[in-house]
Amino acid sequence: MMDLILWRHAEAHEGQEGEDDLLRRLTPRGEKQAARMAVWLDRNLPEGLRVLASPARRAEQTAQALGRKFKLRAELLPQATPADLLELARWPQGRGAVLMVGHQPVLGQTAAQLLDMPGADCAIRKGAVWWLRQRQRQGESQTVLLAAMSPDLL
Repeated sequence: MMDLILWRHAEAHEGQEGEDDLLRRLTPRGEKQAARMAVWLDRNLPEGLRVLASPARRAEQTAQALGRKFKLRAELLPQATPADLLELARWPQGRGAVLMVGHQPVLGQTAAQLLDMPGADCAIRKGAVWWLRQRQRQGESQTVLLAAMSPDLL
């Protein structure tokens, strides 16, 4: 069994022309979104969790709200692909749980692929978490959605 928890970075300031997209910071609202989601996650996350975040400043700030050790990984930058994320997570062969803080559209594309949803991707709101579990049932590998939580509901 393996859990893959996809956390989209919280609301960030709009980029200015010529500004490096990776340096965009969270807005005050984004900081509150990240803090609310971090409280919910902290209550529910399993022991031994690996936390990985995009090196983009807004994703790093979102991950920092959790107050746990995390690693910045280039595989989670905005131009990532679902294959990049799944390889980094070691999905589905891995064990335990991995929390990845990243960006749209790749988080939604990854969730859609794993849940065999029609279309290329699904929308994941800023600051929201999608918690997926890979399990074996009657000799067959299945992916189930354990939770889809938005900071607006917390």
